[in-house]
This record gives sequence, C-alpha cells and structure tokens, in this order.
Amino acid sequence: MGRMAENLIRLLGPPAVESPDAAPLQPRGRKAWAVLAYLALQAEGTGRSRTASLLFPDAADPLGALRWNLSELRRTLDGVTVAGDPLRLVLQPPWRCDALEVVGSAAKPGLDPRGFTGQLLEGLSFADCPVFDSWLADQRFRLDNVVQSLLYEAALVALASGAPGEAVELATLALHRDPFHADCNAVLVKALVALGEHRRARRHVTACGALYRQELGLPLPAEIRRALSDAAPEADPGMPATAATVRSYLDAGGASLWAGAVDRGLDQLRLAVVLAQHIDDSHLIAESLVTLSGALIHQAGGRGAEVADFLHRALQAEGPDGASRTAAAAYRELGYLSVQRGVPDRAAGWLDRAMLAARGFPDEQARILAIQGMLASDTARYGDAVRALAESGKLAKAVRNRRQQVFSEALLGRVRLLRGELEQAADSLDRAQAWIAEEHWTAFEPFVAGVRGETYLAAGQVEKAAALIDRSWVMAELAGDHCYMALAAGAEARLLMVHGDLAAAEHWIDRGLEPTPWYLWYSARLLDTAAEVSIASRSPRAAAFVEQLVELASRSGMREFVVRGQSHRAVLGDEAAAQAVPWLAREVDNPALAAFLAERHRVGPLRQALPH
Repeated sequence: MGRMAENLIRLLGPPAVESPDAAPLQPRGRKAWAVLAYLALQAEGTGRSRTASLLFPDAADPLGALRWNLSELRRTLDGVTVAGDPLRLVLQPPWRCDALEVVGSAAKPGLDPRGFTGQLLEGLSFADCPVFDSWLADQRFRLDNVVQSLLYEAALVALASGAPGEAVELATLALHRDPFHADCNAVLVKALVALGEHRRARRHVTACGALYRQELGLPLPAEIRRALSDAAPEADPGMPATAATVRSYLDAGGASLWAGAVDRGLDQLRLAVVLAQHIDDSHLIAESLVTLSGALIHQAGGRGAEVADFLHRALQAEGPDGASRTAAAAYRELGYLSVQRGVPDRAAGWLDRAMLAARGFPDEQARILAIQGMLASDTARYGDAVRALAESGKLAKAVRNRRQQVFSEALLGRVRLLRGELEQAADSLDRAQAWIAEEHWTAFEPFVAGVRGETYLAAGQVEKAAALIDRSWVMAELAGDHCYMALAAGAEARLLMVHGDLAAAEHWIDRGLEPTPWYLWYSARLLDTAAEVSIASRSPRAAAFVEQLVELASRSGMREFVVRGQSHRAVLGDEAAAQAVPWLAREVDNPALAAFLAERHRVGPLRQALPH
C-alpha cells in the first residue's frame, strides 16, 4: 500500500507523472496538462462546453479537441476517473496530485510542505488561450500563497512543539519565496534564539533591517525586532502558582480589557500564562494562551507570529484532537488570522476544525459562523455568507451575546451593500448602530459608520453619506486602526468622485495607502477604488494600481476583485483581459457586479492613452 500511494501527478513545477515503476506514461501536449490542471482545481466540476471554449477557443471542433485530450489523460493515468458533464477528476489510490494536496491541506494536519516547489504548470504558456492564461495566472498566485502559508504554519508548529531546528529550516524555505515576509522572519529569529544561536539571530535581524531599507525604503518591522528580545514577564516570587491565582489574573485581565485598560489587561493575561506554565495543568495553560491571544488580536491589533505562536502552543497543550471550548477558540482565531491574511484555503480548514471542536457550545459556534461568513463574503460566495451570518446572529441572540450580534449583523450589512441590496443593508447596519450605542462599543463604530455611509452614498443620499464617512475616518484615525482607516479613506474617495473632485479623491487614496491593514480585503477594496479614481483622472498610476489589485486578489482568492481588476485592465486596453472578464464574472453571483460590468461594457475602453 505504501508503494501504491507514491503514484504522483505533479502539477507544481514542470508537470510530470511520477511512479515507483519505471518510466510511467506522460500525457502528450500542453493542452492535456492544461485540461488536467483545470479539472483538478475545479472541486465541483465544470461543464464540457465551458471547458472546451476555455481551452480550445480557435479549434474547428472545440468539444472534439476536448474529447481527444480526455482520452489522452485516460490512456496515461490508468485508474484515474475523468468523466461526466459536468466533468470531474476523481483520484483514488495509488494516485495523488500535489496541487490537490495543497488546496486540501487543511483536511490533512501535519502535511509536510517541503515537497511543494515550483509554479503550477511551470514552463508551459498559453498565449493562444487568453482566458485560460488569465485563470492560470490567478491559480499560480493562489497556490503560491497557500504553500507560503503552509511553510509558515509548519515552522510555528515545530517551534511550539520544541523542534526549533526544524522551525529554522521551514522558515528559511518560506523566506526563499518571500524574504520580506515579516512573520516568517520573526519565526526564524525566535527559532534561532530557542536554539541558543543568539549571534546568528542578531545577524539576521541586522540583515533584515538593511534589506527593508535598501529594497523598500522602510524601517525594520517591529515584530522582527521584538522576536529577538521577547521575554515573558516575571511573576512576583511570593505569588503562589495555583489554579486559583491563574484564574484570578485571567478574570482581572478580562475586566481591565472591558474597561478599556488594554495595556494593563495584557500584562495581567501574560502573567496568567507565566503562572499557568508552573502548574501541571495543560488545559489551564491552553486556556491562558488562548485568552491572551484573543486579547492581542481583538484589543491590541496583534496579527503576527507572536499571536500565532501562542495559539499553536495552546493546541499543543490541549492536544491535537481536543474537542473543547478552548480548542475551538484556538482554531477559530487561527482561521480568523488566515482570513485577514488572505489565505482562504487555510482559513476554511481551521474554521471547519473549530466547528467540530465547538459541538455543544453555541456561543462559540456563533463566533465561528461569523468568521465563516466573513470568509465567504471575501471570496464572493455571497449566498453562503448570508446564511452563515444570519445563523451566527440567531445563536448570538439566543446566548445573549449582544456584541456578537453587532458583529454578525454589521458583516451582513456589508454583504448586502456589496450586492446592491441597499434597503436590506441599511436595515442591518441601522440595527448594528443602535446596538453599538447600547454596548458603548466605540472600537467597532468606524466600521459600521463607514459601511452605512457607503450605503447612503450608493442610494444617492450624499449629505447623510458624508456625515457618516467623515465620522468613520475621524474615529478610525483616533484609534489608529489601519483597517478602518483604509475603509474610511476609500469611502471618502468614492464620495469625492460623486462630487467630481478627482484630485481630492486621489489625496484620500494616498492617505488610505499610508497605513498597512492586516485584513487584506480592505487593501483590495482600496486598490479597487484607486484604480477607478486613477482611470477616471487618466493618472499614470492607474496601471500600477490595477496590477497590485489583480495580484492581491488572485493570491487571496477574492474572486470579485479578480473580476474587477481584469475589468480595469480591459478599460486600459488589455484585449485578453476583456475576453476574460465575462468568463470570470459568471462564477460570481452578484447583481451589483453585473451592473458595473454592463456599464463598463457600454462605455468601452479608454480611447486616449494614459501618460507614461
């Protein structure tokens, strides 16, 4: 059986069929490999006519060309099923496929990412199939992002489980892919410190600082510097390390955070972790780490390697198959971090594991469903988003968690706005605003105010829109929240576009781009607005904004932004993008997007070339 499992369809790197037997048959022709890769990454199958028009647009008989290539795959992949309409690829032992393992990695904890090298269908080009070429570029970004995330997460797991040498190896591999990945750099430094290689850790931090200055003109990210000197707080030597003292610090930390004393609350929670580690109670260690992680994420804006390290340590303490509120919360927070970092394939897996661990805990299920709804919205699965957020709100109401109700209702309002369902969006957001006032939850108000302002703007109520959008910006700036600042700045730019003041709109784009949001959906939305503003003003920056948007959206699985990015490319004169837009848009169920594209098609591409 072990030998059977080694039959591998390698789609990452130069494509090949590998087998323990001598010289396995290889599919002939790049189109056969294209069909194989496309079917492998269409989990729900795809229609024959759609596939034929995608890959054989110039053939006299596209369906006939597809049939020939399917027969070629069946000839060379004995035992692999490629059949039906919609077409589906079904692998059974002895067959495996590396690309499928990457996108399905969340269902296989502990998968070793070191074997995933190279780009999807590396070395093959498809300029004669512009729509497929666009799909391929999109999938290459996506898979590269997942592999990068797998290496980063595996390094964290190795560090948390006491294998710093392995963590160094994995983080180094990740940095070969992206030397500017701040979290991977931080994990590498932490692992070197854990190995006792302090001089090497300091050298790496110094080299990182030089790289950031020379290549990006930026200072060294704080999390890399902190990784060199992070130390746990020292507890009072007279304080007994007991379950009672740990719970006292957990309670005190929670009270401080609720009162707005964030720094004091974090210090108390860190002390709870230190005391818990002196007790032979793995569950209490896990609970303390998860509580601290949640506070860092939701009260202090923590998103980097420190928080992820705490969560993986919590899962190590709780046990890999723990079905508990603590395990569910740890998986949920890892899913939340993956949503915000734009790695939807990983996020979905973490959240599925969270829901399995949360059986019997409706309050935790409400939180998980809200993040699942956020993920579905980000990836333009709007029906799934509405269902998850509505169910989250019902559970939150049942357990009397008003803040969770606010969060879920506000995200539901965002989905309704994106789909152009303005009355329903207004209803959800007005409820969320009223509940925010009841809860005095000012930290979340910039989001709700900004989205409600955009709802007024879409409805043509410009004065009401301006009041809320201005409020959103002021509150976000005062709080120093980079995500909400990006949201509000984009709304300000769209407001000024309505007034026809493109110069002022560009100013707000620049203000929004200054901070760096952790939640990449905000960056994508701002870049989308930047593209619209710069195209309207015929700015020479338009093409750069569009390319940034397309890459970010492709890497992060943000399907609607991929479509919008290709639409911007088409407006700038890219004929291949113009062909790809209607094909890609059919996969996104959004009337507002359809209306936007119809108007774009009516106006047509820019006739006057942009300045260089």
